[in-house]
Amino acid sequence: MNIPNIFSKEISETLVERVNKLNNTQAANWGKMDVAQMLAHCNVTYDMAFDQNFKKSSPFIRFILKNLVKKGIVNAQPLKKNSSTAPEMLIKTPKIFEEEKSKLIAHLQKTVKVGEAFFDGKDHPGFGVMTKDEWNNFYYKHLDHHLTQFGV
Repeated sequence: MNIPNIFSKEISETLVERVNKLNNTQAANWGKMDVAQMLAHCNVTYDMAFDQNFKKSSPFIRFILKNLVKKGIVNAQPLKKNSSTAPEMLIKTPKIFEEEKSKLIAHLQKTVKVGEAFFDGKDHPGFGVMTKDEWNNFYYKHLDHHLTQFGV
């Protein structure tokens, strides 16, 4: 899989177009989340970078994630259906579709605005310090996976 550059305006706009195709009654092709929960789940990945108060995993968990999980998340392979997720990213409560959708679009736009330099060497709360390419792969693969999950 050739990972598109999520920091480019063109790719970001393509993702926003896909997000805008979602509706609040859309059914998932797999998984347990409804569409609003999926959007909230995707927003958590951006909160990890933009919210300086986002809680880091314990040193032991970070070691495990960095050494056993990170490579599968930031490589060029697509994510598998029904892949497990970190507990802090599980969304079990109802969410408001339009709020989560607007927040995700704002996150995508902010990612382009701050640019890849903002992310290069930025600490991820679970995986540790990541390069701009690792952040790109993580963001694009994750969002593409969930948009595909809901058929867009």
